Amino acid sequence: MTAPQILIVEDDDLQQEIYEDALAQYRLTRARTASEALAMVAKDPPSVIILDHVLAGGELGLDSLPALKELLPFVPVIVVSGALEVHEQIRALQGPRRAHYCITKPVDIHELLRTVETALKECGEREIVRQFEALERSKRIDALELLSRSTDRLSRQTEIRQLVAHSVERPNISALARQFRVARRTILRDLQELIRRGEVAPEAFPKWESDSDTAEGEK
Repeated sequence: MTAPQILIVEDDDLQQEIYEDALAQYRLTRARTASEALAMVAKDPPSVIILDHVLAGGELGLDSLPALKELLPFVPVIVVSGALEVHEQIRALQGPRRAHYCITKPVDIHELLRTVETALKECGEREIVRQFEALERSKRIDALELLSRSTDRLSRQTEIRQLVAHSVERPNISALARQFRVARRTILRDLQELIRRGEVAPEAFPKWESDSDTAEGEK
């Protein structure tokens, strides 16, 4: 099985040697500048990117982060730097084109290994699958809730129709609202739907209640 590929964007040769020793079990590629990294990932996308902040030629890693995420939106990026303030680290981890992790220099090798392993296990394609699964669950929950509300409404309207049919007086909206534990305007909407479907005579709808309810809504 082919080892995951990690792109290291780092201009310091000594730091690169540290990465090569610590991450020997992975396939490593290197870019010395962000510009070089952008050209490389367009041709050969890695599984993880380790991005130093201060690079050769005066380039800053965080300045290239949006472009990298534009090309590889689901590839985890680990920002490594000793020059970032706390608020800059936080900003790097926020927004739609964010890094996944931020590690300070000097790099703790054990922390680096744990972060790379977590990125490979939890991010990338697996992260997208989880997001889609969560979206599907959300849709199913919404659908069940809508079905339940629709069923409750139809059941309530059936009872209201029966009550109106056996009464010689116009329905008491407040009493019905208390009986079914809903708002008065919900009962009014039920009556309107029943009348529209021809299940209740138009006379059952109290006009003054409609005007009052509208006035309350406009306040």
